[in-house]
Amino acid sequence: MSEHLSLRALALVMAFACGLTVANLYYAQPLLDLIADSFHISQGAASVTVTLTQAGYAVGLLFVVPLGDLLENRRLITRTLFLTAAALVALAAAPAYGVFLAAAALVGLTSVVVQVLLPLAAHLAPEGQVGRFVGTVMSGLIIGVLLARTLSSAVAQVASWRTIYIVSAVAMVLLSALLRWALPERRPDHDLGYRQIMASVGEMVVHEPRLIRRSVMQATMFGAFTAFWTAIAFVLVDEHGFNQGGIALFALVGAGGAVGTQVAGRIADRGYGEVGSAVALLLASGMFVLAGLGHRSVVVLGVAAVLLDFAAQSHQVISQHVIYTLRPTQRARVNTIFMVTMFIGGTVSSALAGRLHAAYGWTGVCWLGFALPLVGLVVSRSGRHGRR
Repeated sequence: MSEHLSLRALALVMAFACGLTVANLYYAQPLLDLIADSFHISQGAASVTVTLTQAGYAVGLLFVVPLGDLLENRRLITRTLFLTAAALVALAAAPAYGVFLAAAALVGLTSVVVQVLLPLAAHLAPEGQVGRFVGTVMSGLIIGVLLARTLSSAVAQVASWRTIYIVSAVAMVLLSALLRWALPERRPDHDLGYRQIMASVGEMVVHEPRLIRRSVMQATMFGAFTAFWTAIAFVLVDEHGFNQGGIALFALVGAGGAVGTQVAGRIADRGYGEVGSAVALLLASGMFVLAGLGHRSVVVLGVAAVLLDFAAQSHQVISQHVIYTLRPTQRARVNTIFMVTMFIGGTVSSALAGRLHAAYGWTGVCWLGFALPLVGLVVSRSGRHGRR
């Protein structure tokens, strides 16, 4: 680690790294029309890109992230970023849609470096400030999620839609060098092998009901979030005549929701996480009512996007604050279960959103998004007796 970096500066570097890396999962969402035209496929078929990218991410969460409890973290992070760069180059150069989908899955698989950085942030956080420190790092991740759509749309407006993937490949190489300089070494203090690490993941599934409950709750929230952003580009193009520049500006509005990470971190550190979770779930569900009734107004859609993003990110920070206290020496494995469950929710939801939009339009997507957070609320109530 650079001796010149304070913990605050290190948190900002990690936030920047999370944002750049996680953006790779979302560049395609506002480009689905262009991808469909380029490969001569339907909009529904193009939405499979989002599904497979998230599916690849879920696989990486299950089999790669636990390595954070096995291997030296800095080396794992920096080397994985080189694999991400190679996958992005393959994505940009794909001559056929099948190759493009395979490369998209590989991008998702390798972008899980973000989920090695987050448990590392919890390890580095000062006592009593885990929520705030992780919230800072998460704010970069959220800004990356939201600005990815703006950036890819803006680049597609002036160049090929493939250009963003070349730009990102270069960024991954530079980011690897930055983190090699900035991050401290962290070697897990045990002698377990990979098989034992993976076996312990299964043991957590059985013996940590709070972890499972929190994971399912976040899966429903992330499913709603993914449904909105998977289908909104179709609404903006078909109903409002947006071009890629317009979609880029709309996605930029959603970045305002990133403030939720800082607010949620402080709420969690003060012991009000359960109330905050319930409010976030209800807010997310309500925003789909707003978006469904007011879809003819871009302003209403923008308000719904900001508040939905605020709710989703707040809920995630609160949930991670809870789960990181369960087994402090096994945070990578805890994060594996949490994030795999979350991204399974996102993957299923993106697939359903594409089908529902094709069959029922935006209304069908809004019904899905309305219902999912309410399911999460029911799950949270079902385990009320086990809460702290």
